[in-house]
Amino acid sequence: MYSVLLVEDDSQIREVIGDYFGRRDKIALDFAEDGNIGLTKFLNGSYDLIVLDIMMPGLDGFELCKIIRKKSDVPIVFLTGKVREEDVLYGYELGADDYIVKPFSIKILYSKLIAILERAKSDVPVRKIIESGQITLDPVKLEVQVSGKVVDLPPKEYQILKYMMEHPGAAITRKLLLAVAWGDDMYITERVIDNRVKNLRHKLQKEGARIKTLIGVGYRFD
Repeated sequence: MYSVLLVEDDSQIREVIGDYFGRRDKIALDFAEDGNIGLTKFLNGSYDLIVLDIMMPGLDGFELCKIIRKKSDVPIVFLTGKVREEDVLYGYELGADDYIVKPFSIKILYSKLIAILERAKSDVPVRKIIESGQITLDPVKLEVQVSGKVVDLPPKEYQILKYMMEHPGAAITRKLLLAVAWGDDMYITERVIDNRVKNLRHKLQKEGARIKTLIGVGYRFD
C-alpha cells in the first residue's frame, strides 16, 4: 500500500478524498490542514507521494514544494484552483510532477495518483553503493562522502567520479569522460575535463591523489 500525504486546508475536500480513498486498498492517506503542519509531517514521516493545495494560510503550496524538493524527489501533485498558465508553469519549475485543477473528479484523481506512484516505483534505481578507500558514492541519493563527510559535487564532476569508481585501474581517455559527462556536446573541449578533474581532486582531499594522470591519454582511478 502506498503512503500519500494530502496537504489541504479545505475540510470538505479532505473529507471527500479521505472517504473515497478509504474504501480502496492501494493508498493509505494522511492529512495536514495547512502548509506548516504538512512540512512537519513530511520531515517526520515517510511518504510515496504528496498532494499539495497552493492557496493555504501560512506556508503556501509553492513554498512547501520548494522546501520538499531541497530534501526529496518524492512525487508532488498540486491540487488547486489556480489555473493561470504562469502558475502552472511555475509549479512545474519548482519540481511538481502534475497538476489537478479544482473542481475535479475523485475517480480521476485516484487513478492519476496510482499511475504516478506505479511509474515512480518502476523508475527507482537499484541501490548499489560504490565504496573505494575513504570514498563512498550513493547513486540513489546522488551523494558522495569522503571519510564520512558529504562532499558537494556539481553534476558533471559527480558523473566523472562515478565512472572512474566503476572502472578502477582502467585507463580512461579524456574523450570518454567527455562523452560520459556531456554526451554529444561538440562545443566542450578536453581542456574542460582537466579543469573538472583538478577540482575533483581538490574536493576529495587526500583521496584525490588516487586519480592518476596518464600523460597523452587521460586518467586512471587507483
